[in-house]
Amino acid sequence: MNPNTPLYPSPLNLRSDVRSRVLTATQLRAHGVPADRAAEQCGLGGPWQQVLPGVYVLHRRPLTSEERLNAVMAYAGRPVGGGEAMITGLAALALRRFASVPALPLLSRIDVLVPHTRRLRSAGCARLIRTQSPPRPEYLAGLPVAPVPRALADAVARLTDATSVRRLLTEAVRAGYCEPAAVVGELDRARLLSRPHLVDAVDSLLAEGRTLAEDRLYELIHLYGLPDPVWNVDLRLSGGPRLGSVDAYWPEQAIALELDTRAPRPPRAAGDERGGGPGPDLEWPAYSRKREHLERLGITVVHVSPKRLRDAPAQQAAVIRTALMASPHREPAAYVVVLPR
Repeated sequence: MNPNTPLYPSPLNLRSDVRSRVLTATQLRAHGVPADRAAEQCGLGGPWQQVLPGVYVLHRRPLTSEERLNAVMAYAGRPVGGGEAMITGLAALALRRFASVPALPLLSRIDVLVPHTRRLRSAGCARLIRTQSPPRPEYLAGLPVAPVPRALADAVARLTDATSVRRLLTEAVRAGYCEPAAVVGELDRARLLSRPHLVDAVDSLLAEGRTLAEDRLYELIHLYGLPDPVWNVDLRLSGGPRLGSVDAYWPEQAIALELDTRAPRPPRAAGDERGGGPGPDLEWPAYSRKREHLERLGITVVHVSPKRLRDAPAQQAAVIRTALMASPHREPAAYVVVLPR
């Protein structure tokens, strides 16, 4: 028999769908192809190839990017319990067409986030990253993909060049993929914030995020016809102490607005490879004290997050408008001095 002659007729050898060209040993057995026959088909001059343990591609040509991704998921994402595997790291960012990431064909390894219970090892182009707390995947090209903040953390964990890291983080924020606070939260959970080459990159990221949030706030005020506040000011009691700075203030209505750009610091799960104990946000007490002090003086404080400004500007405009309209019905606020920041 000619070794190039297919052993199995259509539809097994003639499928055009990528998921039908990439099959596991289990799927092949379901088609009546036992392991020894699959090995024959992958032998010298055979029409198939084995690209990962237990994963076969039903042709001999170089794999497309889509075939590689599906092969990796076939290897790492088999439904054996414990949650779903998903593409992460540079491959997840390349799928979203990040300009600062090499195209998929240029990536030698594809990172896959898998539940810690998955009994597999990295192999071939599949590099496994284990976690006890997998995020909810997003779907691109029919494949489960880690959200951008998690994909960024998994990518920069393997990068040592500060310029490359800064370029990645900046693109994620400028292109609107995510907010800086979400990225910093993931970097903190991954215990990466102490790495020297990440310190400056994170500082630049937070500054970039605040600038974008301020621009959105300016646009919101004018787009929805809200009265102009005074911007970026310090508040003081007349002849008394400094009360703190706010991003916007309406003196007649005694309404202060603050952009909440703090990075979340959720507790880390014990035993997670990204864990190591809780990471409290030390900024929370200072924010709370300032808000409580201002409100005791009769000043209403409105907190707005950059994410809500981006995703729900009309809702945030309504919150601000409601606070302004309610001001005549409140007790008069204490007199405060407004100074440029």
